[in-house]
Amino acid sequence: MLILLPPSEGKTAPTAGASVDLAALSHPALASARQRVGDALAKVSGQRNALDALGVGPSLAGEVERNVTLWGNPADAAAAVYTGVLYDAAGMGTWSGERLRRAAERIRIISALWGAVSPADSIPAYRLSMSTSLGRIGPLASFWRQHLAEELSHLADGRLVVDCRSSSYVAAWRPTGAEHVSVRVERELNGRRTVVSHMAKHTRGLLAGALATADAVPESAADLADAARTVDGVIDVTLGAKEITLVVAG
Repeated sequence: MLILLPPSEGKTAPTAGASVDLAALSHPALASARQRVGDALAKVSGQRNALDALGVGPSLAGEVERNVTLWGNPADAAAAVYTGVLYDAAGMGTWSGERLRRAAERIRIISALWGAVSPADSIPAYRLSMSTSLGRIGPLASFWRQHLAEELSHLADGRLVVDCRSSSYVAAWRPTGAEHVSVRVERELNGRRTVVSHMAKHTRGLLAGALATADAVPESAADLADAARTVDGVIDVTLGAKEITLVVAG
């Protein structure tokens, strides 16, 4: 099984430790692409129009400024750096030892800066979205599509792919030749079912956390549906073609 996650927008910046070692990250073949994106990000983040170029507001100016010193900033496990609703629900910040090792085998976080990393990979905090068009590199989803296809297709071969990503990160790599199931979450309230972003992130996080550290993993979409039925708050599960819908009470 391979679980695909989006990164969190919010990140906890490490305050001490060594800087990132690109050669030590999962998928070292992506090192040159990561270097290129990181160099471009540092350059754009130091320009006067940095906030507009990165599509963020003034409240995030400090995070953009931190991008300028990206390569020298302290790094920590992605499980500790990525924060937010999905990651908090997964409990990722508490993973260590055997739990983190299992998660590193089963999870890939699709990133605008790194391409793909595991929860155990040591990275600095940064501010960059996959929807950004970055300097001469251009649209990042298009850039990473060229580099991720071979790496992730090889990783996914023969495995059930559980896709918890948002649309901009889906655009960077679409699995082919694998059993691929996207996770959809709906809220049921007064007999009506709707999609609510916050609740969807929370439920995907609960599912990802349960799957990432379990002793046994689903081998088929039907197995995944059975596992999803045990997730806290899920009242119904529907399995369709390449999609599973988890319904939670409103």
